[in-house]
Amino acid sequence: MKIQASALTDDFNDPLITIEEDEEAREEDLWFLPGPLEEEADDLPPGPRAEPPETAVIEDWAKAEGVHAARLARVAGRLGALDDRLLRGPEGWRHRLALIEAADLSWFAGDRVSSDRLALWISMRLSGAQDDPNALAGVGWAVRRLTGGPGPQADLAAFLDRRDPEHAEDGAERFEDRAGGWLDFMAAARDLHPITRACMGYHLWRLAGLGGHGDQIEATVTASRIAASDGSGAIFAPLAMGGAGGQRASGLPTERLARWFDGMNSAILTAMRTLDDIEAWTLRAENVMARLSGCTPVVA
Repeated sequence: MKIQASALTDDFNDPLITIEEDEEAREEDLWFLPGPLEEEADDLPPGPRAEPPETAVIEDWAKAEGVHAARLARVAGRLGALDDRLLRGPEGWRHRLALIEAADLSWFAGDRVSSDRLALWISMRLSGAQDDPNALAGVGWAVRRLTGGPGPQADLAAFLDRRDPEHAEDGAERFEDRAGGWLDFMAAARDLHPITRACMGYHLWRLAGLGGHGDQIEATVTASRIAASDGSGAIFAPLAMGGAGGQRASGLPTERLARWFDGMNSAILTAMRTLDDIEAWTLRAENVMARLSGCTPVVA
């Protein structure tokens, strides 16, 4: 029997081909494959940012409320004092404050309706040649909502007197759906103080698609009713009497809430001074009229 020579050499000095070298050789043979990916500079413009979730928005306003807890306590205390005074006072006080608040709101919206002209329009529908009937009607709506009726949290569409048309276009978003979404958002923030919740709802008004003609008056009236929802004497919390600074929409929730508190604080003080003037005028008028017998008064 012939023994074949072994395929293995006995020379241990010859290098052996390792597995790694074998894989590299195979990769060099695959010349048709693309090379490794290289990181390229991101020169593309930024795309649309995703809107933050509702819980994140509410948490931001809750943190802002905690930062301004002292301001909130001071404003809430003064609103409670105004509520108690209106509860013990005559009905005419609330109506007078509502006229002043609505008239100031009209100036912010650019309509410039005085409280006296507004009172004539509401009582007898009297207007001058220079008056805009649409502006008077919008401000008259504000007076009605500031003096009574169900609040916006029950039915926002009915509160605003805005309804969807009977024959809406296909695919068009209904106003009742947008109003319902805003109300659901406000209900999710029920742990916030009503004054803070009113400020948040005011600044989210247009984002919810509720804007339109006269939206500043509608948003402010709605927020003023929500801020005073815990009261029994004051139907609304004064906002416009302190100027338009409290409703300025700029900055983070902390900054917006600080301006809101300062504006409401100034408006409440203005309302209290107005009631002082009305009460003093009433006492003077009663003293003068008490000396009259009912006949034609003497010439002053």
